[in-house]
Amino acid sequence: MTLPVSSWRTVFPFTALVDQERLKLALLLNAINPRIGGVLIRGAKGTGKSTAVRALADLLPDVEVVEDCPFSCNPHDPTNMCDVCRSRIERGGRLLIGRRKMRVVDLPIGATEDRVVGTLNIEKAIREGVKALEPGILADANQNVLYVDEINLLPDHISDVILDAAASGWNVVEREGISVRHPARFILVGTMNPEEGELRPQLLDRMALHTEVFTVLDPVLRVEVMKANIEFEDAPAGFIEKYRDQQEELMGRVLKAKEILPKTHVSDQLFEAVARMCISLQVDGHRPDIIIIKSARTLAAFNGKGEVTPQEILDCAFLTLSHRTRNMGVEPPASDRQIEEEFKKALELLQKIPM
Repeated sequence: MTLPVSSWRTVFPFTALVDQERLKLALLLNAINPRIGGVLIRGAKGTGKSTAVRALADLLPDVEVVEDCPFSCNPHDPTNMCDVCRSRIERGGRLLIGRRKMRVVDLPIGATEDRVVGTLNIEKAIREGVKALEPGILADANQNVLYVDEINLLPDHISDVILDAAASGWNVVEREGISVRHPARFILVGTMNPEEGELRPQLLDRMALHTEVFTVLDPVLRVEVMKANIEFEDAPAGFIEKYRDQQEELMGRVLKAKEILPKTHVSDQLFEAVARMCISLQVDGHRPDIIIIKSARTLAAFNGKGEVTPQEILDCAFLTLSHRTRNMGVEPPASDRQIEEEFKKALELLQKIPM
């Protein structure tokens, strides 16, 4: 496999990232299966959060879009089309289909609501509907990754707009009684430094996976971090070429996993083990259970397998439950030790019960 020309940008190679295995896994799982619902990366400044997100860009797969649509509609899914594209299909017309690589779309700090959702010409909207909408960042993010640095510092009204779009898959713009909408299905990736303030509970719950990035304390790994960054700054093209084979191999695994994923199976016993674990941990809501299963199926596909194992469930439970409220918000998120203990108890109990 040959990396596309667009890969030859001065972006630090994903495979050159030192340590931070959970961070890399969370990003890869979302690249393979956008339906997981995104990831929150928490950590102190200077720990490589933004570097890792931008490095993901070269590993993202291609997607098919309606070539002449400003909202990058999915040409094969009428539920992910704007009114113009859908009406073409309903009238028996044909859509011009193009392929492009998924991108990481940045939400700039200080972006206004109009910049995020788009601007609407009221008079034109009455005559032309969605054509009157000047696309914003959410239109650009459709079928891409929406990256929000310092997500905990977002104004409430902006985070509410992003939350609504992430939950529904649509961006709705309303002005003076006129409403237009377009698809906005994106992978939401947020980074934050907890020293600068915590995330609103509503936004925190919407982040499917979570990982905390710590400063590397192993002197050997720390030396690797220094050397890699200096080598990349001194000769970026040579550094990228050095990791070219590893990048191609990882991209191949991502593409293969997308093929395997629809056929990946989870046993009833593991479904029940996840349910029992979440009940024992008093995790709030049902979303975490669903995300664990989705992520574990994706991880199994990434590992080239058609059957999910208990270890894959556990690895994804760490990513899914480490930021979840418990007992109606009274209890803090479960620790890795608590998650592992309750999962093992659930498995041991189920092994004693005839299935």
